[in-house]
Order: sequence, then C-alpha cells, then structure tokens
Amino acid sequence: MIHSFLMIGQSNMAGRGHLDQIRPVENPRILKLVNGRFRQAFNPINFDRWFSGISLAETFAELYSKDFDADVGLIPCADGGTCLDEWEVGGLLYDHAVMQAKLAMRSSEIKGILWHQGESDTRPDQYPFYTDKFLRIIHSLRRDLDLPDTPWIVGGLGDYLKDNHRDPRYANYSLINEQLQKIVTSELHMAYVSAEGLTCNPDLLHFNLESCREFGRRYYEAYRRLTAAG
Repeated sequence: MIHSFLMIGQSNMAGRGHLDQIRPVENPRILKLVNGRFRQAFNPINFDRWFSGISLAETFAELYSKDFDADVGLIPCADGGTCLDEWEVGGLLYDHAVMQAKLAMRSSEIKGILWHQGESDTRPDQYPFYTDKFLRIIHSLRRDLDLPDTPWIVGGLGDYLKDNHRDPRYANYSLINEQLQKIVTSELHMAYVSAEGLTCNPDLLHFNLESCREFGRRYYEAYRRLTAAG
C-alpha cells in the first residue's frame, strides 16, 4: 500500500527552489498523483505556476520512504499566493484538495497532511482572523476526509520576510507564526516546524533550494516525534 501525503498551502509548499540546481527525481519509490493515479515523481512535484520548483516535500518523502521502507505518494494541491479566504470550506481550492485526496485514497493510505501557508494573510485586515479561519479548515478537512487522527505538520514563515521592504505587510509574519504555534498546542495530532535560520531566493519571499531540503528534514523530524508520541 502506498503511504500518501497531502500537500496544501501556498507557494512555499508548492516549492520555489530552483530546478536547475538539482538532478531529476530518481527514486522510483517517490510517487505523485497525476490524473488520479500515482506515477513516479518528477519535478516540479507541485506544478502550480510556470516557475514552480523544488519543495520541502521531496526531502520529506525521501526520508519517510527510507525509514518506513514504503512507497510514498505526494498529493500536490498547494497554490501560490493564496490566502485562507481562498482555502475556505466549500471554495475551489478546498474542494479540489478534497477531491484529489479522495482519489488518492483509492490506491493509498493518507499518512499525513503537510501545510505551509500564511504569507498572503499578513495584511492588518487579515492576520487577526487567521486562527479562526484555519481551525475551520482543519476541522472540516478532517471530517470530510474521515481522517480525525491523521497528523498535520505546519511550518512557520521565514524570518527573512522582515527584510522584504517591498511589501510592508510581511513585517507581520511573526504574528502568523505565533498563531500557528498556539493552534498546534490546542489541537491534537498537529506539530509546528520552525523556519528559524532558513534562507531565501533573491525575491525575499521563497525558501531557496538548500532551505527547502532542510525544511523537509524538519517536517519529517516533527512527523516522527508526533507519531512516536501517539
């Protein structure tokens, strides 16, 4: 049975690590959902934009496959630049993720949900409502997929956002991180992954290749701790 993971959120889950810096995916045990069926993975895993690149999920999948001796299926549903309002229950992105997950469940068992999102909610008229909006998504997705105990791993926003002066809203990134950390302490089967020390592409918005790989390792370590704790 394939062990699968749902990728949801915005661009830093989809991945923007530069493709020209790596070799193609060569591990036949890393798969991705294509037209409802799992096929050997190829980059970009989450093709949401023409400039899509490497994400944290590739490293996560490699580590999981090795430790669990399993075929790992990635279910790419992240969409760059999207805020929580666009992920609202019953919206297009939410329904698409549910549909893809249900297709994947015909040939796999979903072992976890990988989430990274928040940069688009750093505006002063958005971040105060982040917790309530995200909790609605979490609870509804667990119910709609009948996955009440499946681990959710959520990552923090990069500290480099404070240096992105082209858009003043990003100065509020820490307020999103604070809410994410509180959410995982109030909800079961969730873990928070810090982005402390990670670096970015020249755009001061997206994790670079090296940091995508490191973030993937951190996501996996958080997953192992969470599942070991039961």
